[in-house]
Amino acid sequence: KRSERERFARVMGPAPTGQQLRGATGGPEVIEPSFEGTGKKGKKPSSRKRGVTESQVENLLQPVKLSKAELYKEPTNEELNRLRETEILFHSSLLRLQVEELLKEVRLSEKKKDRIDAFLLEVNHRIKRVPSTPESELTDQAWLPAGIRVPFHQVPYTVKGSFHFLPPAQVTVVGSYLLGTCIRPDITVDMALTMPREILQDKDLLNQRYFRKRALYLAHLAHHLAQDPLFGSVRFSYTNGCHMKPSLLLRPHGKDERLVTVRLHPCPPSDFFRPCRLLPTKNNVRSAWYRGQSPPEDDPPTPHYNTCVLQDTALGSHVQLLSNVLGSAPGLKDGVALLKVWLRQRELDKGLGGFSGFLISMLVAFLVSTRKIHTTMSGYQVLRSVLQFLATTDLTVNGISLCLSSDPSLPALADFHQAFPVVFLDPSGRLNLCADVTASTYHQVQHEARLSMTLLDSKTDDGFQLLLMTPKPMIRAFDHVLHLRPLSRLQAACHQLKLWPELQDNGGDYISASLGPLTTLLEKGLGSRLQLLAHSRPPVPEWDINQDPPKHKDSGTLTLGLLLQPEGLTTVLELGPEADQPEAVEFRQFWGSRSELRRFQDGAIREAVVWEAASLCQKRLIPHKVVTHLLALHADIPDNCVHYVGGFLDALLQGLKETSSTGEEALAVAICYYDDLSRMLWGLEGLPLTVSAVQGAHPVLRYTEVFPPTPVQPACSFYEQLRERASLLPRLDKPCPAYVEPISMVCHLEGSGQWPQEAEAIRRVRAAFQLRLAELLRQQHGLLCRATATHTDVLKDGFVFRIRVAYQREPQILKEVRSPQGMISLRDTPESLRLERDTRHLPLLTSALHGLQQQHPAFSGVARLAKRWVRAQLLGEGFSDESLDLVAAALFLHPEPFTPPSSPQVGFLRFLSLVSTFDWKNNPLIVNLNNELTAEEQVEIRSSFLAARTRLPVMVIITPQDRKSSVWTQDGPSAQILQQLVILAAKALPVLEKQLMDPWGPGDIRTVFRPPLDMYDVLIHLYARHIPRHRQAVDSPAASFCRGLLNKPGPSSLMPVLGYDPPQLYLAQLRAAFGDLALFFYDQHGGEVIGVLWKPTSFQPQPFKASSTKGHMVVSQSGELVLLPNIEAILEDFAVMGEGLVQAVEARSERWTV
Repeated sequence: KRSERERFARVMGPAPTGQQLRGATGGPEVIEPSFEGTGKKGKKPSSRKRGVTESQVENLLQPVKLSKAELYKEPTNEELNRLRETEILFHSSLLRLQVEELLKEVRLSEKKKDRIDAFLLEVNHRIKRVPSTPESELTDQAWLPAGIRVPFHQVPYTVKGSFHFLPPAQVTVVGSYLLGTCIRPDITVDMALTMPREILQDKDLLNQRYFRKRALYLAHLAHHLAQDPLFGSVRFSYTNGCHMKPSLLLRPHGKDERLVTVRLHPCPPSDFFRPCRLLPTKNNVRSAWYRGQSPPEDDPPTPHYNTCVLQDTALGSHVQLLSNVLGSAPGLKDGVALLKVWLRQRELDKGLGGFSGFLISMLVAFLVSTRKIHTTMSGYQVLRSVLQFLATTDLTVNGISLCLSSDPSLPALADFHQAFPVVFLDPSGRLNLCADVTASTYHQVQHEARLSMTLLDSKTDDGFQLLLMTPKPMIRAFDHVLHLRPLSRLQAACHQLKLWPELQDNGGDYISASLGPLTTLLEKGLGSRLQLLAHSRPPVPEWDINQDPPKHKDSGTLTLGLLLQPEGLTTVLELGPEADQPEAVEFRQFWGSRSELRRFQDGAIREAVVWEAASLCQKRLIPHKVVTHLLALHADIPDNCVHYVGGFLDALLQGLKETSSTGEEALAVAICYYDDLSRMLWGLEGLPLTVSAVQGAHPVLRYTEVFPPTPVQPACSFYEQLRERASLLPRLDKPCPAYVEPISMVCHLEGSGQWPQEAEAIRRVRAAFQLRLAELLRQQHGLLCRATATHTDVLKDGFVFRIRVAYQREPQILKEVRSPQGMISLRDTPESLRLERDTRHLPLLTSALHGLQQQHPAFSGVARLAKRWVRAQLLGEGFSDESLDLVAAALFLHPEPFTPPSSPQVGFLRFLSLVSTFDWKNNPLIVNLNNELTAEEQVEIRSSFLAARTRLPVMVIITPQDRKSSVWTQDGPSAQILQQLVILAAKALPVLEKQLMDPWGPGDIRTVFRPPLDMYDVLIHLYARHIPRHRQAVDSPAASFCRGLLNKPGPSSLMPVLGYDPPQLYLAQLRAAFGDLALFFYDQHGGEVIGVLWKPTSFQPQPFKASSTKGHMVVSQSGELVLLPNIEAILEDFAVMGEGLVQAVEARSERWTV
């Protein structure tokens, strides 16, 4: 400690007691943790770390193998102490290692500290050598050198008082740097420059005189320091983003430019201004001066203005307090560093009104003083204690204070609650540390703390990763966001909302003045639809010393984030008071023309607001209507100044003619008809065995079919008719008919001793049941049926259902293998696994996901957008429908560190994030449907996964019904396809987030859905005429072909053409013929291009064999006959096989050579 004190005494000269230690000030710490390097050698990779680039066996986490002697070796005392410490202070050894590694990563090295100290010493010398100036009036600024601008908005310009520059009486390093709680990579050192008393007068508190002197002091300093070669950059900024308090930023010259930023804060002597004049109830900005006219009553109080002065006078006392509390407690320092990382990842610590690192340090000091934190605690325990306090304490209702004095002259907490939304008093009892923090920001901090505590209490393996390593940008954390632009409109809002006192208090900053009233207005209007409303904080600007300070309107955009309540989204009615109640007048005033009197079924006549919304898609966007209506009515902000981002991705799920719905209603209609048919099956009379269960087994029945089916009635003239089979056939002279996919369902029959025990006999009995089922449905319900040996197709109300009869013991019988000795053993066979998957696993999954949709209405939109994107990237063939549905379900069942999505937009962004960052190689994705898996079972699953990793698929998805084998990814994807998806998702996410956060519009939202075609070796272009789902393409065609359907569906006596998709049939032929040479990629939703990639091995010479000449040519190499692919012949075959369907084959020969 002594060497550290001596070093800083040498650097800064004498300082008040306690200020030589590393303290913290009210200055915002412009700090952002670096996470790129946290996966250092020797650290266990975190569970969401990307990695599928190596082969399947490489880089897998392997259990550590120890010899018997090592296994049973007695632990040393040191190891025992560490284990005991870990048990008491952390909840697992892994968490302790992760925390220690993170702290190492964000802390400054001693080497860098020495270089920073040397720079601070030089800065101190330079500041003390700045020459003084003669005295002049505050309004006479001719003495300033040409080109130097005052970093302050001097409005109104006329003000009394005089100013002259004198070197600071004292230069003190303050801030987190001295205390050792600053975090990399952006290191900022705050230096307080105490202005000599001779510069200031008693009345400088009035009418911004002190702040103007402060700005002139900085301007003179800037001019002289900018000429010094020591500095590579001398720029102005704002302290905490406050426009009344500029600061000067100094950066070293040359290679050390990024090493450190020194921020200079001029401040008065701590006892210069009388504290009684700076109470929150006092006025120090006269209306007659600021507005040019006296108000009818007394001048309004100026609490924010007074706080800005108090902050400057309290720098020293805050340093002393923090150095006393944190100085000798390494656990507290670790905790503060972890909390700063936590705030940084949630974007809560930046800008005006942010919950800064200084505030969190003072909160730790408060909890130490109230004995809720002990100085011996570990950093993790400090983190937990602070988060627990934030989660359970609402400082907007019950403020807290570090002041221990019982002086009756001190203002009461109630006085501060009247002036400020959030109250946390410093030890003086006069300064509110949270003066700039809005209620919305504090509620966001509370919300995040609650989520974090839930996460920590769950004790999941990846809790550290989710809590401290996962960024939460606004666009990914909130369901909808809206941008208010241009910011100059908020000036009109201040006039409309009559916020003159607030403008006067904030020095004309109309953004800060209007922010609180606007968020309160919207929270009231959104009511039960809203879980949380948060706002962005304008970024802290920097500007050159020869430029005017940026105006308020140049602060970028004000962005509001809405976290929606799923339960409140479905209502279209805002119910008001009864017409004769006194509250009715207030309700009418609040809602304006939208409010109307309505009579309800119970006879009551009430005020009410009704929003027009028929579909779930429109109901999700009712908040848009609420926001635009209220802002226009109360704040004079027209709807063209509100850019609402909530439904831009809906267009990808809408048909060409259907723009008012994203398909949830059509899916619900199909499910209703499925329920009707189920009841018919249950009630059938005449079946030899009764129906024991009817289960759905199709994406439509779990709400995840990208484009839901619609009732169809074929136009008979478009087809050839097979009267004897009551069926239709496509005609060659017509375009390809509409694609109709049957909705599959499984009908289980009761067990009976009459069932045969041989596989072939069971198949024949099932075929007889399929025929009987069709006959009975035709006789008893008049339905058109077509039976085959494996299924029965039923046409009901324009929908085609495919019923498959199942016998519960059939999979087991298929597993039976008889040995030569007559012994029967059970062994999985491809046929038994496929049957078990289709008749047992698939219905269970469909049922579970159907239930998930009832809990989370956004699930359907998220799963369908995810599948639409994967297929649009031409990768749909590699991933089963079920696997992608489960990845989407994981976002709702395991949303940490977020809440479950309430809109498809935010869910899709999180899908891209999960796909691109999850460590598919070393972790299974556990989807805990119906919460059936306990924590212990999940640990066991992870352990067995590591042991069996080499035998498992590349992508492993575990559910309660499928705990070991990952049924849904057994057939794909391959490592290369999964890697390609990870890369595409990582590229798409920042592009889409940037588009959605653009306040002037997202541009072309379909950009990320268009596939990158430049990676393919051959492109096969298809005729749109024979693409049945052409209208579903990402870029919907303006016009397409008639597909043989009548506009008004009605009863039909003919079965439509089922599952007829020429591109898919063509693809199956290509894969059968050339699957050993190439991979084929296609978007089944209207894609016009098939991408072909040659396999790397296909161009290697193969030994000549007469049986292997297909697609090859014989060449002589080194005197031997070898086979090479005959590319020209293969390309010609592509065209011949697709005659009539293939428009052109584009060989991109620059990408490959034979």
